[in-house]
Amino acid sequence: MTTAPDPRLILSEEELGAALELIMLAEAALWSVADAALEGEPRGLGRSHYRTLFLLRRRPGLGVRELSRLTALSKQGASRTLGELEKLGLVEKSSGEADARRRPAVLTREGAAFEARISERLRAHVARAYRAGGLDSVAGARRILQALAGGRMAVGRPEPEL
Repeated sequence: MTTAPDPRLILSEEELGAALELIMLAEAALWSVADAALEGEPRGLGRSHYRTLFLLRRRPGLGVRELSRLTALSKQGASRTLGELEKLGLVEKSSGEADARRRPAVLTREGAAFEARISERLRAHVARAYRAGGLDSVAGARRILQALAGGRMAVGRPEPEL
């Protein structure tokens, strides 16, 4: 559900700069929480590993190309990350149904447990932020974040049935 932009909304350079600053600071705060959680894990995995596991939980069956597009990793970087996770038993890849070169990946039980431990801390952080913003702010915040995510929202999601 998209709504038309409000023509009354005129944003100054200062307001847009302040918004960018807040987005960058919020991103840094989220990654700080994720990094602290990852440091407590014995495997030595990093942000790209966590992002891949998180996205595979939310969008099972992603391949290298989709992961690359979603995470802004190069295809080589996405492939390397998936390979490392597969070697650790956190991800399984299978042959693609339509294209044998495409190898969709899914979390193993161990991968799902690892992702859940890290995500639990991030969800708590986001929940505190939503509570601080108040109930009326949640829907607006989601619309803004979806607009910023743009076309990435559809990557790896099934096409809607007509």
